[in-house]
Amino acid sequence: MNKKEIPSLKGKGAAFGMVLCFVAVILMVGAFASSRTKKQAQEELAKMEEEKKIITKEEIEEASAKKIELPAEQEKTMADEKAMEEQVRTDEVVQPEATTVWFDENSHLTWPASGATLIGFSMDKTVYFPTLEQYQYNPAIVIEGKAGETIKAAASGVVKEIAEYPQTGVTVTLDMGNGYTAVYGQLRDVSVKLGDQVNAEEQIGVLNEPTKYYSVEGPNLYFEIKKDGQPVNPLDFMD
Repeated sequence: MNKKEIPSLKGKGAAFGMVLCFVAVILMVGAFASSRTKKQAQEELAKMEEEKKIITKEEIEEASAKKIELPAEQEKTMADEKAMEEQVRTDEVVQPEATTVWFDENSHLTWPASGATLIGFSMDKTVYFPTLEQYQYNPAIVIEGKAGETIKAAASGVVKEIAEYPQTGVTVTLDMGNGYTAVYGQLRDVSVKLGDQVNAEEQIGVLNEPTKYYSVEGPNLYFEIKKDGQPVNPLDFMD
C-alpha cells in the first residue's frame, strides 16, 4: 500500500462513522417521536374514556331524575283526581243534609193519628200490654186508629229508614234534625222513599192492621221519638 491511499481510507471511515451517527440520531428521534405519539394517544384515549364516563354519569343522573319526576307528576294527577272524587262523594253526602228540618226541646209535634193514646210512654216503670198480658217498659206511645186512615208526619224530617219489624210491622223513621228522630210503625202503602224530605202533616203512609203483638189493642200507630238514639216522651212536645 502506498502512502497516498491511507488518507483516503481514513476519510472514508470518518464519513461512514458520521453516517452511522446520523442514522442513530434519526432512529432515536423516531423512537422518541413514536414514544411521544403513543403517549399522547394513550393520554387522549384516557381523556376520551374519562369524558365518556362523565357523559354516562350525567345521562344516568338525568335518566334517574326523569324517573323520579314522572311518578311525582302521576302522583299529583292521581291526588287531584282522588280529591275530585272525594269532593263528589262529599257533595253526595252533604246534599241530603242541605234541608230546612230542625227540631229541639222547644219544637212542637202535631197528632199523627186520629185516636187517643192506648198505651203511654213509660221508661221509669212497666206498663201493661193487653195482647202480651204482661208488663213492659214502653219507649213509644200506642195511638188508636182505623185501618186505612192516613198517617201524617208529626214534624218535618228526612226519611232515614223504611223497614219491617215483627212487632211494629212496616216502620218509617224520619230524621228531624239536631239528633231527633220520629218512628212511625204499623203502616202500609208508604208514600215516601229514602232521602225524601217530608213536611209536617204531609202523608207518610196508611195505617195497617195491627201485628200479632197488638191484636187486642186493635189498629194503632206505634209512635216513638228519640233524642240521640234514646227514647223521649212524645207527649212532652204536644199540647
